[in-house]
Parts: sequence; C-alpha cells; structure tokens
Amino acid sequence: MCGIVGYIGDKEAAPILIDGLKSLEYRGYDSAGVSIYDHKIKCVKTKGRLINLEERLNNNMLHGNLGIGHTRWATHGEPSDINSHPHMNSTNTISLVHNGIIENYMTIKEKLESKGQKFVSETDTEVAVQLIDYYYSKNHNLLDAVLKAMDKIEGSYAFGVICNDEPDKIIAVRKDSPLIIGIGKGENYIASDIPAILEHTRDVYLLEDKEIAIVTKDNVKIIDIDKNEVTKEIYNVTWDLKAARKEGFDHFMLKEIFEQPRVVKDTLTPRLPLDVNDIVLDDINMSKEVLEKINKIYIVACGTASYTGLVGKYLIERVARIPVVAEVASEFRYREPILDENTLMIVVSQSGETADTLAALRLAKKAGAYVIGIVNAVGSTISRDADDVLYTLAGPEIAVASTKAYSAQLCAMYLLSIKIAMELGKISKDEFLELREELYELPDKVGTVLEQADTIKELADKYINSKNVFYIGRGLDYAVSMEGALKLKEIAYLHAEPYAAGELKHGPIALIEDNSLLVGLTGHEELFEKTVSNIKEVKARGAKVLAIALEGNDEIGKIADDVIYVPRTHWMFTSLLENIPQQIFAYYISVGLGNDVDKPRNLAKSVTVE
Repeated sequence: MCGIVGYIGDKEAAPILIDGLKSLEYRGYDSAGVSIYDHKIKCVKTKGRLINLEERLNNNMLHGNLGIGHTRWATHGEPSDINSHPHMNSTNTISLVHNGIIENYMTIKEKLESKGQKFVSETDTEVAVQLIDYYYSKNHNLLDAVLKAMDKIEGSYAFGVICNDEPDKIIAVRKDSPLIIGIGKGENYIASDIPAILEHTRDVYLLEDKEIAIVTKDNVKIIDIDKNEVTKEIYNVTWDLKAARKEGFDHFMLKEIFEQPRVVKDTLTPRLPLDVNDIVLDDINMSKEVLEKINKIYIVACGTASYTGLVGKYLIERVARIPVVAEVASEFRYREPILDENTLMIVVSQSGETADTLAALRLAKKAGAYVIGIVNAVGSTISRDADDVLYTLAGPEIAVASTKAYSAQLCAMYLLSIKIAMELGKISKDEFLELREELYELPDKVGTVLEQADTIKELADKYINSKNVFYIGRGLDYAVSMEGALKLKEIAYLHAEPYAAGELKHGPIALIEDNSLLVGLTGHEELFEKTVSNIKEVKARGAKVLAIALEGNDEIGKIADDVIYVPRTHWMFTSLLENIPQQIFAYYISVGLGNDVDKPRNLAKSVTVE
C-alpha cells in the first residue's frame, strides 16, 4: 500500500528519494518523509502530500548519499507528523521505513516499555525500529539486530533500515509485502515497486519472503534467515518509462481508459494464433488429466478483481459446466472452505501482491488444490507462488481506480474459460473459430466505445448532482453493474449501489425517489424484457434512467431518459464493452466535482495488508 524508496551511491539522495516517492503516489498515502545520512541520520517528515515534504526539505536541506523515503497510508495511528515514516529509535541512530502490519506490536511494545524503552508514536512501525535498537545495543551489528527482530515480529513487512554506525549500507527485508532491489553502477536502490527506480535502472532483484538484502553502493548481497547466501537472477524491466507518464492526458485514469484497445489486443491476440485452432497459454501447464479431475473451482480476489471473478463464474459454469464459487478473498479463508486436490483455484490480482488474495492462495496450496494466478505484475508474489500464471499484459496502471487492468483481467478470464471448455470437449472447433473471430474484433469495438467519450461527458454533466445512483442488471450485466457502482464510489464519492435487477422489488425499491439516477445494463439479451420491466418499475417512481445497451436496440430508447450504445459482440464478451462507458461516466463526474481522480481519498493502489 505505502511506498518505499532507498538509495546508496555517490549522488545526492534527497532528490532521488523524492522523485521515487512521486512515482509511487498512485499507491495512496496520507504522509511522507525521508531519512538521510548527513554526517548523522536526519529525518524530515510531514502529514499530507509530497509537496509539503518538499517545502520542509527546502527549509532544512539534507545532503548525503544514503537515504530512505516513505509515503504512508495510515493503519495504526491517525495521519500526523509524528506517525509518519521514517521512524527513529530513541537515540536517533537507527531509522526504518515499513510497509505492512506488525500483528503482535502491542506485545512487543509492552515488553520494550518494561525495559525502559520510550515510544513517541501510535504506530506499529515504531515497535520495529525500537526492537532492532534493543538488539543492536547488545552487539552493535545491524544485520544481526534485524535478523533477531524478524524472529520476534509477526505479520507482514517490507523494511528498509539504516544506521549511524554503519553508513555504508541499507538493510532491506521482505515478508508478505513487496520489495525490490534496483541494481546500478556505483549505486543501488530499494523500492516497493518498479516505477520508483525505473528512471535509474531496469535491472532488479525481486526479493522473496524472509530474504534479506545487504545493499551497499557497489554490491548487493542477499541472504536467507539463516544467513545462507541466495543466488538470484536479475529481472530486466522491459516496459517503457513513458507508460508510467500521462503523455498529455489530464489524468492517468483517462490515459489508461484510452489505452484499453491496445491492452485488449496485447492480452488476447498472442494467445490466439491464426495458424493454430487453439488458445495458446504458455504459462498454463495444467494438463487435461488434472482438469478432468476438477469438481469445483473457486475464483478468489478483492475489489475490482472480484467482479472479474463473478464474470468468470458465469462463463465457466455456462460453457464448461463446472461448479464455480466466486468469493472475496478477505472472507474466503475464514469460513473453512472445502479444498482438496480436486479443487482448482483461480486468483486474480492486478499487483500480484494483494495480501488477502495471497493468504487464500496459500491456504489452497496447503490443501493440495491447483492454483492459477491472473496477474498484471510480472515477477509478483502471486505469479511466483501459483502453479500457473496468466499475465494480463496491461502495463503499469498508475491511477488507483482500476480501468485497463480490469479489462485485461476480463480478457484473461475469457481465454481461460474457453480453454477449459475446449479441453473438456464442451466447445466444438467451429464454435471456437466463431469465438476467436469475435475476440479479434474486440479491440476495435473498444475503440468505438471510446469515440463516445464526449457524449458520455455530457451525460455526466447532466447527472452530476445525483445523490443516490443505482446500478442494475441481470446475469453478466449484474456483475458489470457492481464494477460501475464501485467506480462511482471510488472516485466521485457518490452513494452508488448495484442490485440484481430482479431484487429491486424485494426492498431496495423503497429507496427510489424523484430524480434518483438508475443506470440500467441491458446487454444480456436473453433477459432483456425482464430487465426492462424492472426499469419501468423505477421510472414509475420518478427515477431518471441512463441505459447501456447493444447497438440497434431501439426499444430501450423509448423507455430510458438517455442511452449509451455499445457494439454487438458474442454474449460472452459484452461485459467488456458495457463497462467502458461506466468508467468514462465515473471519470467525468469525478472531474466535474473537483476530485483528485488518480489519488482518491482513503484508497491505496496495492493493498498489501489484510
């Protein structure tokens, strides 16, 4: 969730840390700070945005070639200067930044307080630096102190630690929270995500759980918890730095919405070679024999990705005829799910680091289930821990509210659903060829929807004062409506609720009043008449209706106040096209309300705490 950057080399650390933290603003934060070795460790931190930190640094310039920086998203203790990272020990000789949550921090804090240790913040993170300080005082070896602290700390963490007495190194540690090491020439870096250091290097080490990196300006040594040296391959970042820049768009979110034709094409077409009448998923090794033994599939994810899972449930059950349970990861493992070697779990995550999803994955693996990960981040923890991985190829998504990553996840789910059905003999060759033709046309059809952006902006302006917005649909449309309502909540801060259309009359219709806005998704043609009857119910009670419909559907135009039309495609793929107007609609309402579209309040891009 938070952002970590560290630097050691011959250059001034402060500008590098600030630029790196700016590249991580998309992760969400409410305070920021840096610690730099300037003859001794000096720390400057503040509540609020990075511009506040820059102003403080201008008034208190730090000069040094070693430093760590952090953007915090509050979990323990309110956003404040004192609770901001980095944290220092009581003598200001050790400084630490931390992503994650220390679950047993109160127990450790009480023990340290009983030994005379003083605490100044409300955070769990301060416990970590004070515990390291306690062990450091015994033998004055920073690495040993960090290792001993790791043995006592329970929870998730990525640490970056520096010390006055050892100003030639950064100790970096990772457990259940992402951390990478950037490799330069005469300089090295640590970071929680690649964009923070991409301007300086494309070569990185991806730390695994309970690996420790001793980072000096000329060397990186990685060890395990027992001090055994670990040999790692260098991962070379191939995507372009401009992919993490706005390129003339007002916001990253708008840029990423308009990148979707390319993203859809990149995710689909390499897996659909025209010279092979099959779907080619290079990183999916699950055999037909294993698949034939599967009697239940779980699709587990959080937030937007969980709505991809609902689409996947509908598709797999209908075309492959296997029972599917789609569930949010934060609830999954607490109900003692039935998992065994005949279970397939599909986990979906943009970052590949989502803590709740990772926990579900590990529970499934422990029970002997087969796990496929659908992720965007190459080399992420889910991509490494799953049995197989299907990459979405969306490139870096900077805006907190997911758009292009969701569309890429849908495309991955289309491919996987069809592949499973083909392996089980549920789809014929002719049916596959028809589906492949439709999939090849999807990028252009996405572009056709985007051409209506100005019209959708006018509709957003028309309905911008709506206080309550209801989204309805049936079947796949209901799953898509959930994502539409989420986008409006995330970035416009409006009350928006999705409902299965047939459930309106079972309670929610009591909320409908004059000028309520209802967004009705009507792309599921088998259920169109039933959805229309539900739309008429709310129209009769004074609601305004904005419909999203398939082109050529003239009947809905006679009922709804406004209609956004999307191109026709195979029923399996309507969810992708119907969702894009929802993204644009939410974006322009948010802009019209003056919100920070890319960094909505209280939200983080990569949720690495449970």
